[in-house]
Amino acid sequence: MSVNQEKVSKILSVLSHRIRREILLILHEKEETTFTDLMNTLDIDTGKLSFHIRSLSPFIEQTEKGKYKLSKAGADAVRVIKDVESWSEMSAVSQKESALSLASFKQRTYSFLIDYSLMFLVTMAFFLPSLLTLGENWVIALLNLLLFALPFVWGYSAILEGFSGQTLGKRAIGLMATKIDGKKVGYEHATVRNLGKVFLPFDLVFGYELNDPRFIRYFDKFAGTTVIKLRKGTKPQDANPDIPSDSQKSNVLAENLLS
Repeated sequence: MSVNQEKVSKILSVLSHRIRREILLILHEKEETTFTDLMNTLDIDTGKLSFHIRSLSPFIEQTEKGKYKLSKAGADAVRVIKDVESWSEMSAVSQKESALSLASFKQRTYSFLIDYSLMFLVTMAFFLPSLLTLGENWVIALLNLLLFALPFVWGYSAILEGFSGQTLGKRAIGLMATKIDGKKVGYEHATVRNLGKVFLPFDLVFGYELNDPRFIRYFDKFAGTTVIKLRKGTKPQDANPDIPSDSQKSNVLAENLLS
């Protein structure tokens, strides 16, 4: 069966306007609403709303009380709008992911060793005297300290990454923890992703099985995070697409003045 492309173009043209899509989505949410309620919700004048409602005549209908509701075609149009919105979000996330400069396994290893060494020294200062007092020999005491240091690494990393995305090790190597969509890592994500360091061998093995360069460790996959390398001269906040740079701010200002 051939499709009338002119009708398809006309439908897409109707749905291309933001206010019309908002009208359909409002009716989908409220089921029925009055002209006045639509006008107040959209914050537009009577003439503009009347124009858009006329354009949406195939998609909406009026009840006996004069309220507006979706027609069957309108309900189908809402599904199309939601699908397109979903595709748009996935596309935006995909573009951000592709723009991320992922840290290599070697870089992440160096960063971890720096952080682990720092926490090992802290652990040694706190616990070595106690272990030796209990009669532990040096070898057993050091093995215990190696294990005791891991929870310290977890807490230390979760706090610093939740604050700025960087531990001292990451700062030294030029790395930063971030969500896979490029947004800032919060304390909850930092806590989850660093929990894997307490179970490091298993975290790495399961991460390897994922075969995804974003997730060297499994707990990164679980938290939806990854580690990126900062370009030389780049500040941590510049690596976050959600924080506009000075040039981006200037462009936005110029666009606003010209519009």
